[in-house]
Amino acid sequence: MKARISLAKYCLLTALLLLLSACSGEHGFLSPAGPIAQAQRNHFLSIIAWMMVVIVPLFVAVPIVLWKYRLGGSSSTYRPNWASSWIFEVLIWGIPLIVVSALSWNLWMQSHALDPYRPIKSDNPTLNVQVVSLDWKWLFIYPDQRVAAVNELVLPVDRPVRFRLTSETVMQSFMIPRLGSQIYTMPGMVTELNLLADRTGTFRGQNTQYNGEGFPKQKFDAKVMDAQDFDDWIAQTRRSSPPLDMSAYEQLAKRSVLPSPLLFGAVPDRLFERVVSSTKGETELTLGSAAPTSTQGE
Repeated sequence: MKARISLAKYCLLTALLLLLSACSGEHGFLSPAGPIAQAQRNHFLSIIAWMMVVIVPLFVAVPIVLWKYRLGGSSSTYRPNWASSWIFEVLIWGIPLIVVSALSWNLWMQSHALDPYRPIKSDNPTLNVQVVSLDWKWLFIYPDQRVAAVNELVLPVDRPVRFRLTSETVMQSFMIPRLGSQIYTMPGMVTELNLLADRTGTFRGQNTQYNGEGFPKQKFDAKVMDAQDFDDWIAQTRRSSPPLDMSAYEQLAKRSVLPSPLLFGAVPDRLFERVVSSTKGETELTLGSAAPTSTQGE
């Protein structure tokens, strides 16, 4: 019997550790690299703390009751006429009522505070990034800088980022766990997400919505760097990368897993809007000139 209990405890502990390992460590939201992920982690921990109010007394009381009223026990009092207890009624109904009310209020507040469409207040200007999900890759367009990247997202540290997202194929899900939030991309529709990275580093981004054979490999690197390094990356991309023309886009639109990221030094005007219109069936996707611009992106 003891061996079975020990085995059950071991299995429960292993399952718990595996569950938490998916959220923590190098790539999980329990190790935040931005204010949105940090707020989500704090919200997650506060939910656990409130649930402990119910769970801890339950796990303590159940073994005590089982032992006290076990068959053959002599320490329990036999009360055949016992009917009810106001103390038990208050504990049974009152504590869950308080916990549910606290969780509901907390959830309502956090749902508004962490609205993905809500801009992040900052003294630094907002960087606009347009995201197009493909099979099985991510296209990131910097409309103000007139460059683009595939499977590589480069961001400046301490600068809010406004993502506008759509899909060229099926519905997918965009997420950078250490920066926080998750939002869907859908063909013919535009969603929005606001994030900020408060430290430099390389963080994993991924698609969390199954979309076929290449789904496990549809990941990208979100590289957060200093402002000067970001400006240098933009300038280097403009100088040394080919333009994103119709031929290049048609290759990207094919179902494939890229072995390495791609960079484009120029993009056509309103490429993102054209993709949205074409997936709506309103127009056929055609790309105009992708001539590089000399305008500075900052």
